[in-house]
Amino acid sequence: MRRKLLLLLETVLVLAGLLLGASAWKIHSALEQPLNITQEELLDVPKGSTPTRTFLGLEADGVIKDAFWLRIYWRFNLAGTPIHSGEYRMQPGMTVNGLIDLWKRGEVVQYSLTLVEGWTFHQVRAALAKDDKLEQTLNGLSDSDVMARIGHKGLFPEGRFFPDTYRFVRGMSDTELLKKAFDRLDEVLAKEWEKRSADAPYTEPYQALIMASLVEKETGVPQERGQIAGVFVRRMALGMQLQTDPTVIYGLGDRYTGKLTRAHLKEPTPYNTYVIPGLPPTPIAMVGREAIHAALNPVEGNSLYFVARGDGSHVFSDDLDAHNNAVREFQLKRRADYRSSPAPATTPDAAPAAEPTIPAASPDTAPQALPPVPVEQSSPAPDAGAPQNAQ
Repeated sequence: MRRKLLLLLETVLVLAGLLLGASAWKIHSALEQPLNITQEELLDVPKGSTPTRTFLGLEADGVIKDAFWLRIYWRFNLAGTPIHSGEYRMQPGMTVNGLIDLWKRGEVVQYSLTLVEGWTFHQVRAALAKDDKLEQTLNGLSDSDVMARIGHKGLFPEGRFFPDTYRFVRGMSDTELLKKAFDRLDEVLAKEWEKRSADAPYTEPYQALIMASLVEKETGVPQERGQIAGVFVRRMALGMQLQTDPTVIYGLGDRYTGKLTRAHLKEPTPYNTYVIPGLPPTPIAMVGREAIHAALNPVEGNSLYFVARGDGSHVFSDDLDAHNNAVREFQLKRRADYRSSPAPATTPDAAPAAEPTIPAASPDTAPQALPPVPVEQSSPAPDAGAPQNAQ
């Protein structure tokens, strides 16, 4: 009897060994099988997917075989290992084991979206809506609703996002990317605020952000940002209006068609710096780090005017006579689309010009549909009674 039991036990152990060996061989074969593809394909793993569901899907598509054994392998070797959502690049000749390595590393295909300095929020939303790799969750929402969706209810969106190239995986939402851009702007602005010049004329970072948007829209040559900021700061200190065309354009909204007239310069809007004193109530565009730095560290000097040469650079002048001479040389005698900005501290009618229209504000300005003039503010508007740095 004892011998029979030992024989039975031995038989069971042999069978178990054979079974384990066969299972190991099947698992090994399943892992080392090449993917049944002839060209590169993308495997989309949606949020919430499990390895079991993914293996079965690949088997149903004819890409792999033996999904059962692959599920057994995952259960006993990789239990608790998450499979990151996103797209995975499957190459001809790749084995299942190679694909699993991609999953373990979370090596998903990444895409990118670039938000450009000087863009308005209208343009940002258009870029997000156009990208078919992003999950669209903001279509049909008002700007106010969008800000509430990203957790900043009541803030006006213009200029609140940082221009940069953002990388994302398929399935990320436009809301998530917008949150990243908002947080990035906050981070950059805070760091630059800590490094601001001791005589920077702002009481809060938001005012510097507004100034940076003017600098961004007026600058054609990067090294002139600090000089342009210096002109604006000195004009405010002397009680002079900023008189910068990009603010007029922004105030016109979608009524701007590519040319500014004298009537536009006189038209009262919350943004027309030919009419209002000091800074406009909000930024007028998205700004890069360099523009923020320039606004917080304006270059010292005496210049109060500048006029475009036509190559992106400007001639800076200390007084009105020198400025008028520069205008005659670079604006009136050469091309009708040259401009001076800021304009002299006189009424627009007195500004030297021979044409019935005044060209666009900055070298890169082109006709575009802009959002209507905002009626909400994310921060108190500058004091209308005095320039910001007249302390």
